[in-house]
Amino acid sequence: MTALKNDRFLRALMRQPVDVTPVWMMRQAGRYLPEYRQTRSRAGDFMGLCTNPELACEVTLQPLERYPLDAAILFSDILTIPDAMGLGLYFEEGEGPRFRKPLRTEADISALEVIDPKHELSYVIDAVTTIRRELNGRVPLIGFSGSPWTLATYMIEGGSSRDFARSKTMLYEQPELMHQLLDVLARSVIAYLNAQIAAGAQAVQIFDTWGGSLSHGAYREFSLSYMRNIVAGLTKESEGRPVPVILFTKGGGQWLESIADSGCDGIGLDWTTDISLARQRVGQKVALQGNMDPAILRASPQRIRQEVAAILRQYGEGEGHIFNLGHGITPDISPEKAGVFVDAVHEYSATYHRKT
Repeated sequence: MTALKNDRFLRALMRQPVDVTPVWMMRQAGRYLPEYRQTRSRAGDFMGLCTNPELACEVTLQPLERYPLDAAILFSDILTIPDAMGLGLYFEEGEGPRFRKPLRTEADISALEVIDPKHELSYVIDAVTTIRRELNGRVPLIGFSGSPWTLATYMIEGGSSRDFARSKTMLYEQPELMHQLLDVLARSVIAYLNAQIAAGAQAVQIFDTWGGSLSHGAYREFSLSYMRNIVAGLTKESEGRPVPVILFTKGGGQWLESIADSGCDGIGLDWTTDISLARQRVGQKVALQGNMDPAILRASPQRIRQEVAAILRQYGEGEGHIFNLGHGITPDISPEKAGVFVDAVHEYSATYHRKT
């Protein structure tokens, strides 16, 4: 594999010195970019885009052509694993993801098997290989998966949910059955992420989008414990360097110390957590990623720059910060505003780092 020309992101994740704070955006390849919309229209639909390695590579690289980002993230979807398990993923315009065969019975769950990513998700693995080749060492490539709890909610509810009524009923009424589901999902995530790493992913992120919906005890038992198992099961080194792991629990600010003890290398923060307090709480144990409110990108360029400066000031001097949004960039954001954000991070952050 080609040597990395820009490894700020990986260095920051390992809490090593960098010249400026690295920055990338969750959903940086997405509907806010007109070139993405054009490629998606060529693909026919969202799943057509996800399952075509060449087009997935194309949209992964599109934001790097616009902005001096410090990482690329694989273009895919967190629900590829449930789809590979036969639940029949599709996307309803304006409604989000849906499953044709949601989990409704104990027999449905007992029928699930750990996926073989090289077979059932070969299009994702091929996309990783293609992207790494086309990046040619420009920046690192991030692979990812949904967390077991987050995947389970979609599989049980049949799609997005506001209250997770079916999932939480199972959690409280049939905890053994929920654990059975989460176990097969965790083993599938391990296989999936290790296949991505073998294909060229240089860091991985686990998106625990709905972990914050759980009570204190339920989060530890039904979400964090499985992410801890995944971290322990992942390939630790590839191509002669560590493969860092980021855990991102949306709404997870109250559990930072426990997440930091999971064995991960970085914690993703949403915008509801004060990054200066987060740094005090986790110390030198892990890097922190985040955490600007994506809604700020609807404001004026001056206001965006002010917010970037404020977050950098709150984190303070030293290493271990990857700048990101607190959640994904939304389709209504102007690409020019995203550029203001990325440029401001690099411009303002140099003073917070010792010259290397």
